[in-house]
Parts: sequence; C-alpha cells; structure tokens
Amino acid sequence: MKLEEIKLGEVLNVKRGTSLSGKYYDTKGTKIRLTLGNFNYPLGGFKNNTSKLNIYFNGPVKDEFILKKGDIITPLTEQVKGLLGETARIPKSDVYIQSGDIGLLIPDEKKLDKSYMYHLISSAIIKNQLSKGAQQTKIRHTSPDKIKDCVAWIPDLNIQQKVGSFLDDIDLKIANNNAISKELESMAKTIYDYWFLQFEFPDKDGKPYKSNGGKMVWNDQLKQEIPEGWEVANLYRIAKFINGIACQKYRPLDNKHKLPVIKITEMHDGFTTNTEFVRDSISKDHIINNGDILFSWSASLETMIWNNGKGGLNQHIFKVIPKDQFSLHYVYQTLSSYIINFKLMAEARKTTMGHITKDHLEQSIIAIPPIDLIEKFEDIVKSFYDEITNVDEESQKLKSLRNFLLPLLMNGQVKIKN
Repeated sequence: MKLEEIKLGEVLNVKRGTSLSGKYYDTKGTKIRLTLGNFNYPLGGFKNNTSKLNIYFNGPVKDEFILKKGDIITPLTEQVKGLLGETARIPKSDVYIQSGDIGLLIPDEKKLDKSYMYHLISSAIIKNQLSKGAQQTKIRHTSPDKIKDCVAWIPDLNIQQKVGSFLDDIDLKIANNNAISKELESMAKTIYDYWFLQFEFPDKDGKPYKSNGGKMVWNDQLKQEIPEGWEVANLYRIAKFINGIACQKYRPLDNKHKLPVIKITEMHDGFTTNTEFVRDSISKDHIINNGDILFSWSASLETMIWNNGKGGLNQHIFKVIPKDQFSLHYVYQTLSSYIINFKLMAEARKTTMGHITKDHLEQSIIAIPPIDLIEKFEDIVKSFYDEITNVDEESQKLKSLRNFLLPLLMNGQVKIKN
C-alpha cells in the first residue's frame, strides 16, 4: 500500500469556536454550549456533559458556530492529560454551539475521507505530535495551526474509506453494547423501584401488593407506611463498607508484583495508560475483583458493579460487601437508590468537595424486605447482569482490538482486503 507523507493542513482545515459570554449560561434552553466535558476521554467519542448544570446558552450566536450532525470536533485545551487529539462526532444538528476551546475539523473530501480523519487525529501518530507541541502552561493548549502542522502518512482515498469504515464498525458495535448494558440496568432498576420503593412486589396471588390491598403499617423513622413485616434499619444492616487505602504509600517494588489502582477516574473509564499501580501484597480487603460493588463516597457519589479486572482500591471509594443472605444486586440497587439522600447530606455540609462519612451511613434508614422476596428479585435480575457482563467483556476486547489495530492501519502495516 502506497503512503503519501503530508501535513494535515494540506488535506483539512481546523476552525476555532466562538467566545461565549458567561452571562448567557443557563440551566435550560434549546442550544447547548460544547465543553471539554463532551469528549468521552479516554474511551473515545461524544458524551453528554453531566458535570455541569448550566450547559445551555441563551445569548446571540452566529449560525456558523451551530454545528450539524456528523461534524467532527477536537479539543484545543488539555483539561486532563492526553485529551489533545481526541475526536468526537456531533450527535444532532442545530443543538450544539462550538465554543472557543473546541476545534471543528473540516476535511478536503477529495483528499481525505471524513471517517479516516476522525480516527487519524485521535491516533498516537498525531496525538504525540500535539502533545510535544502544546504550550507548556499549567493547562496546556494547542491551536488550529499546530494541528495543521502535524505530519501523517496517508493512503489513497479508496483505502482511507475502507479503513475508516472498518474502524467505525468497531465503534458502532461498542456503542450498541453500551446501549444494551444501559437498557438492562434500567430494567433492573425499574423492577427494584416497583417492588421495594413503591411496594408493588407480587403478593401471594401474583398481583401488585400495595394496590391490591396488601397490609401497610406506619413507620415513624421513615415517616411513611411500609408493608407489614418489613424491617427498618440502616445500610450497615445489609452490607459491610471497606474504605480504600492511600495507594501512594504502597508503590510496587517491581513490575511483576503490582496491581492497577482503581480511583474515581477508573470507575468512569476503566484502566488506561495513565492508571497508577500498587503492590499486589496489599490487604485482600483492598483488592477488587470483577463483580465487586464500588461506592465513591467523595465528590462524585456514585455506585457501580466493577467489571474491568483485578485492581487495588484507592481511598475515597468503599468496597461494599453484602451481608448474610442479602444478594449482590439487591444491595447494589438499594445503595444506588439511596445516593440522592447522600447528595443532599453532602450539600448540607457546605464543603468544597462534597462527600459523605461513615456517620452518614449510620444515619441512613431503609425499609428491608423479607429475604425470600430479595431472593425472587435476584432470580429475575441476575440474568440481566450476566448479560451486562458478557457485552462489557466483548466491548473490552473490541476496544483492545481497535487500539491495537489503529496505529497499524494508519501506517500501512495492516491492510484491509476488498
């Protein structure tokens, strides 16, 4: 395969976004301002920015900065290490405003396939050049000219189209798997809410308990009626909470006896090239395996069932171990449903970094159903989570394949046959 050495400026243009006045930021509206939080780093692609509430912009803006579906963007500011060179596709037309930290990539489609460009910019070939050329300030920056000055070796247009399409197919399969996981998780949550929060679990006749006359009794602690025979206690009744360790004190002594560290970043993104390591001789209590429940009690306040491989648990995260006969998925859903209360507790403390403490766990009050009902719930939702594990494992393999093939496809070491 013949490759041509080019500067990116010969085959594409990079357009900087517009400056947006903060006085027009709002929590509602029809137009959304793009931020660096819209880059799904390090997994790749576009994501909705859930880290900010005032993502809407209700001021005047030129039409040229309102993007169309399929437009490809890249960051001009490195909010986190490795962000420069990331790419994302705009998911919907006439909604997103290109702000000043965002570059719009516009290919000369007679020379550069749009999908090929999307993957080329985010490859190590370009990202390394952008990193070396970034302005060395506290928060590093690049520019449209620096992106256009990057050098790449590209094949003929028809080969570009095949490579771009192949990599797009992998990304699409990963996105479909993620959608399946979210839908299954939503189904499990819906059943949990219906049974254990609305008290419409199946009665002895298989009918919804509360709406079919199931006996309810007033509980002073919860200030509400709950089904007769249910227990009331705090979260310590159903699970043990083990805090992580200060992993910097346990750096590995060699490359053979180490584990990747699970911090809040890894809860979001899995293990990455930026993941730190800890020696594997740490306490078993602080070693995480697939299927363990994690609860980040500082800042993010969120839960997950970990499925990204063995690791060491960093401080600010609880490992949550179900007690007695309480099932894994019942404990996970119960803790997840209580997060809104913890967020209110953290907000009331008025600290710079919202977090909850073990005292808050002591103060948590929940209605606990009989064990046989929990077992019925587990029988239903276990199959959901088994399938989530399967598709997540497939996605991890696809990501590894994509990351392995990307540089080889870009430099011509791997070819795609007709």
